[in-house]
Amino acid sequence: MADGGFGTHLEGTEALWTEVRATLKDRVGAGSFQSWISPLRLAAVEGGVATLTVPTAFLGSYVARNFQEDILAALDQAGRPVSRIVFAPKPRAALAAPLDDALPAPALPAEPVEEGSRLDPRLTFDRFVTGKSNELAFAAARRVAQGNAQGFNPLFLYGGVGLGKTHLMQAIAQEMRARNPGARVLYLSAEQFMIRFVSALRDRRMMDFKQAFRAVDVLLVDDIQFIAGKDSTQEEFFHTFNALVEAGKQIVLTADRSPVEIGSLEERVTSRLQSGLVVQVHPADFELRLGVLQSKLAVARAADPSLRIAEGVTEFLAARITSNLRVLEGALTRLCAQANLVGREITLDLARDTLGDVLRHSDRKVSVEEIQKRVAEHYHIRLADLVGPKRLRSFARPRQVAMYLAKTMTSRSLPDLGRRFGGRDHTTVIHGVRKIEELRGTDAQIADDLELLRRALEA
Repeated sequence: MADGGFGTHLEGTEALWTEVRATLKDRVGAGSFQSWISPLRLAAVEGGVATLTVPTAFLGSYVARNFQEDILAALDQAGRPVSRIVFAPKPRAALAAPLDDALPAPALPAEPVEEGSRLDPRLTFDRFVTGKSNELAFAAARRVAQGNAQGFNPLFLYGGVGLGKTHLMQAIAQEMRARNPGARVLYLSAEQFMIRFVSALRDRRMMDFKQAFRAVDVLLVDDIQFIAGKDSTQEEFFHTFNALVEAGKQIVLTADRSPVEIGSLEERVTSRLQSGLVVQVHPADFELRLGVLQSKLAVARAADPSLRIAEGVTEFLAARITSNLRVLEGALTRLCAQANLVGREITLDLARDTLGDVLRHSDRKVSVEEIQKRVAEHYHIRLADLVGPKRLRSFARPRQVAMYLAKTMTSRSLPDLGRRFGGRDHTTVIHGVRKIEELRGTDAQIADDLELLRRALEA
C-alpha cells in the first residue's frame, strides 16, 4: 500500500510537470525552453512550495532570475498554484530523464574561457594612428581598456571594412590583460561564437558553454552582424549579454553597420546593442591615410634600413587608394617586398607598375545615379518610376534593390540616399535595405540579380 501511494504521488508529479513544461515551451520559446527549462525536474509540490531539481547551482540561479514568474503562472494554469519555488541539486540517483531531454552523462571540463581568436601583438593602442574619422572610437576604446568606462557597456563600434575596428578590439584585450593579468578576457568573432554554440548543442554540453561564457570578465565579439537571421544563436547571445551586463562585466562589439541597420536582428537584441555607447568609425581622410602609411613605413625601415622610397610616393598612395586602410597597408607591403627583391628604390613608376590592379579598382567610384540607372535598365522600368512615388511591386522591389546597392557600394548617408530616392525618409531606406538582405538568403532570383548588377557596376 505504501509503495502504491508513493508511486501514485510520483506519477501525479510527473503528469503535472509534463503539463507545465508544455505551457512553458509556448511561453518562453523553444530556444529558452531547451536551454533552461528542459533540464529541470519537478520533485514535489507541498505547502504552497514547488521544489525543482537542477543539475547545477548556476542553472538554478539563472532560472530563478529569469523564468520564475513563468513557472509560477504555468503551475497556476495547471491547477496547482504555489507561492514560491525552491531549487535543489539533482540527487545522484535521480530518475532518468526521457531520452530527448537527457543531459550529458558525466560532466566534462568546461570550455576554456579565454580561448578565442589569437591576439596579434602588433595591434596595440600605441600603433593605432588616429585622425578625425576615428578619434572618438579610439578614445572610447582606450577608456574601456583602462576600466573607467561607466555607461559604455556595451561599447559598439561600427564602420566599413578595413577602418581599424579589429585593431581597437585587440588593443582593448591586450591592454586589459596587461593591466590585470588575472582578468578573464575573451576575444572572438561572431562566427566563432556561433560555431561554439552549435557544437555545444550537438554535443549536449550547453551547460559547459553557458558557464564558460558567463565566467568571463570581458567579452569582445567581432562582426556581430553575422548572427543576424540565426535565431537560436541570437537567443543565446541575448542571454549571455544580459547575464554579463547584470554581473557588471564589460562587453565590446563591432559590426559593419549600426545596430538599427543590421537586418534580421530581433528587436530586443537591437535594443540591447544600443544600450551603451555606439560609435561610428568613419572612412579615413587623406591626412589619416598618409599617417598610416608613414607609421607602417617607419616599421618597415626599422626592419630593413636599406629600404629607399622616393619623395611623393606616400602622398600618391594616400590620394589614390581611398577604399580602406587595410588595402592601403597591403599596397605598401607589396611595394616594400618588390623593392627588396629587386634591390630598387620605391618610385612613383614602380608604384604604378606594381599596384596597377589596386589603383584601377580605386579609380572606379560608383555613384547613386549610376546605380539607379543600371537597376532601372535591368528590370526594364523607367528611371522616373524607380525613384517616383508609385508603390506597385514591379517598381517597389527594384527600388529596394537600388537602395541596397547604393547603401553597400557608396558612402552616402541614409538621409542623403532618401533624398536621392524621391525625397523619402531615411527609415524607408533602412526598410528597403533590410528587405533585400532578408530576400538575398531566401530568393535565388534576387541573389542572382544582385550579383549581376554588382559585377556590371564594378566593371
